[in-house]
Amino acid sequence: MSHSGALSGPMGMMNLLLWIAQILLAVAFTVSGAQKATRSREALIASGQTGVGVFPMPLVRFTAVCELLGVLGVILPQATGIATVLTPLAAIGFGMVMIGAISAHVRLREPRNVALTSFLLVLCVFVAVGRGLGG
Repeated sequence: MSHSGALSGPMGMMNLLLWIAQILLAVAFTVSGAQKATRSREALIASGQTGVGVFPMPLVRFTAVCELLGVLGVILPQATGIATVLTPLAAIGFGMVMIGAISAHVRLREPRNVALTSFLLVLCVFVAVGRGLGG
């Protein structure tokens, strides 16, 4: 007897896990992007975004815009079924940002931030592969 529900079988569970990862990425990058777009370097560092200390502020602001656009790309195409190729591309873009962040936190000797940004990188890879190859 087969079930036709959205969470039936391994593909349904994978889709759920991908959506959870996409939502986590969207939340993380909405917060990060909004802060980078509006706060001073000092306020960002004080809030825990210490990695911005090693990059020029114009690059930090550009990254903020990319993060906020990426939030749209990681959610809307998959949600609407329109241009779904943009979802894994947004995840790849987030992954590139995380590689830069990991590098900064390694230079700053911040193992906790390296672990957090590495976790986000894993989510990025999961979404990019899951939506690019399986979605």
